[in-house]
Amino acid sequence: MRKGNIVAGLDIGTSQVRLIVGELDPDGSVNIIGVGTSPSPGMKKGVIVDLDQTVEAINRAVSEAERMVGMSIDSTYVGLVGTQVNLINNRGVVAVTAEDKEIRDEDVERVLQATKVLALPSDREIIDIMPREFVVDGYDGIKDPVGMLGVRLEVDALIITGAITALRNLTRCVTRAELEIDGLILNAVASAEVILSSDERELGVCLVDIGAGTTEIAFFRQGTLQDLSVLPIGGDHITNDLSVGLRTTFDNAEELKIEHGYALSSMAFTEKKIQIKSIGRKEPHFISENDISQFIEPRVQELLQLVAKEIDKMSGGESPPAGVVFTGGVSLLNGLVEMAEGMFSTSVRISQPDYIGVQSPAYSTAVGLIRYIQRHGAVNVQKKPKARGVFQSLWIRVRNWFVELLD
Repeated sequence: MRKGNIVAGLDIGTSQVRLIVGELDPDGSVNIIGVGTSPSPGMKKGVIVDLDQTVEAINRAVSEAERMVGMSIDSTYVGLVGTQVNLINNRGVVAVTAEDKEIRDEDVERVLQATKVLALPSDREIIDIMPREFVVDGYDGIKDPVGMLGVRLEVDALIITGAITALRNLTRCVTRAELEIDGLILNAVASAEVILSSDERELGVCLVDIGAGTTEIAFFRQGTLQDLSVLPIGGDHITNDLSVGLRTTFDNAEELKIEHGYALSSMAFTEKKIQIKSIGRKEPHFISENDISQFIEPRVQELLQLVAKEIDKMSGGESPPAGVVFTGGVSLLNGLVEMAEGMFSTSVRISQPDYIGVQSPAYSTAVGLIRYIQRHGAVNVQKKPKARGVFQSLWIRVRNWFVELLD
């Protein structure tokens, strides 16, 4: 929803659907004015497996947010999970057409469109084009070439493509929940807006978002996204191991993991006893936090080993200079940072949005969607994917100015 300075962001995760409503202030700040959450049983490993249950979860989250803000929500920006996309590096080249050889918005738009000339499988389509740098007559490292003089304009761009069926299922769920889609934004890019500093993204950093069903690893360098990988493992796998090991229900195991679990069993207490009721036992029995963590530690260790391999592959065998930043709900697990520091040869920290009411890593993506729109403008790819160029951004600003004037 974008009415004046009000924007909504929807994060459809494996365990929860989260809808955030933000108010964009003229000074560049964002105020979170509405939050809606709902369990999402229709999702599995970041993929929609039940349309009806996903639609119901979206409706519940929307209703909760509407009660909080006191107004109807009719459209939203939607986050894209990394499992639904592929990244392709491509270059575009055009000649500057103006007689005075000044590069204009039209030239930037044309060179971005030129990057779309590539062979794609029939089951994929282009979602967005993210320019990394522009090159004017051989001079590279240019972020915005408009106004410069040149004969030849090139762009090094990241092409984001998505599986058509996955995108259609996602958009169908949102539209069946009676919401219009203002735009689709990659989760990793959105989270980086509130989790990573500009210095970290420029120097080189890995953002690891551990969710319930998947773990996304995004590598940023020179200010932009360089690579993205998704592991089909997350917090639910840890909970499942605990549920099987303790012979208790999945919900009970999830509660035990959150309240008493440790990634490193050596950090857990052996004296403190927790009462649990196992399936098949008539009477409840008591176990220690150390006993619980014995089931958690191997799975977390396996997950971090897989993450370390992906980071090593993305960074060319070198540790990211700005370290590794964890986010996502599972990053709150006690002892995760300590275990990661022992496995990664770089700095490790956990980050979360610094906004009242949503100060949890679980809200990184949803809040990041709002922050991304505040900083970069709208990205409307609902009907026909378009490149995000300077000319398009100018048109969006003019259009929004008229909307605000009429409101």
